[in-house]
Amino acid sequence: MTNRLPHILSMVVNEPLMVHPGKAKAFMIGLGGRLVEGGVVFGDDGISTVNHSAGDSMGKLTDQIGRAYDRAGRAPYEVVDNVAVIPVEGTLVHKGAYIGQSSGQMSYEGLQAQITRAGKDDRVKGIVYEFDTFGGVVNGAFATAELMRRVSAQKPTMAILTDNAASAGYLLASQQRQIVMPTHGTTGSIGVVTMHADFSKKLENEGVRVTILTAGSHKADGNEFEPLPDEVRERILARAERTRQTFAAAVEAGRGRRLTAAQALATQGATLDDSEALKLGLIDAVAYPNDAFAEFVAAVNRAR
Repeated sequence: MTNRLPHILSMVVNEPLMVHPGKAKAFMIGLGGRLVEGGVVFGDDGISTVNHSAGDSMGKLTDQIGRAYDRAGRAPYEVVDNVAVIPVEGTLVHKGAYIGQSSGQMSYEGLQAQITRAGKDDRVKGIVYEFDTFGGVVNGAFATAELMRRVSAQKPTMAILTDNAASAGYLLASQQRQIVMPTHGTTGSIGVVTMHADFSKKLENEGVRVTILTAGSHKADGNEFEPLPDEVRERILARAERTRQTFAAAVEAGRGRRLTAAQALATQGATLDDSEALKLGLIDAVAYPNDAFAEFVAAVNRAR
């Protein structure tokens, strides 16, 4: 077995992610051969995950990317008729000192720089988030949702799905005052996925035996060189469930009576179409995105 990109592989397995399972599996099918020689084989319930940050970063505490825009005297978003427009697209990752997408990834770090400044910008009377994402990593998601919720309490906000807002994408969308999606869009997926890779059989077939020596009986739990013990499996599942509960609580904090935590949990992680999402209270309306944007802009400017 050859680990061709071990730094990525180490972040792929045993990490809880808020990402649509189909999107995650597509990632591993496409890149599995670059991670491990021979690619990745899925079991009946195999689900892949990815946790990778793009772009250079000095850490979120210094707000490097936001301060760079401040020094340049520029806003890290477009303002249309007093409304800031912030895209939330692609795979959502934790850190990455850039605005927008980089190789299909968008960082919570960059989003937070945009959200913070839009909230403080006197020119901005309202914020529209344009969503097209199947979600991403857990790390950074809840902090970004909390920041969005605080700004939404200060200024009118709307999440407009141009197609999809699933998993961590829906977590962020749920923090806005209104959510609008188009016909045939998808949303929801209020759940968590984790993958464990077991290469023990492959190693055995190649005549390789790995001996793992640890100080601490749980130090190597979930390693890829041994089958997953039932006890470790249950702990991983328990961790995922705790994250799902936090997810649902955050949705209720954003949606309130329109979608309670209990109702969010009752969806059991299902990805929903427009009619289902509207019926269950995940969204507020089904509309053509450009029409929804025009109506929001008009409403914000009437209220000035």
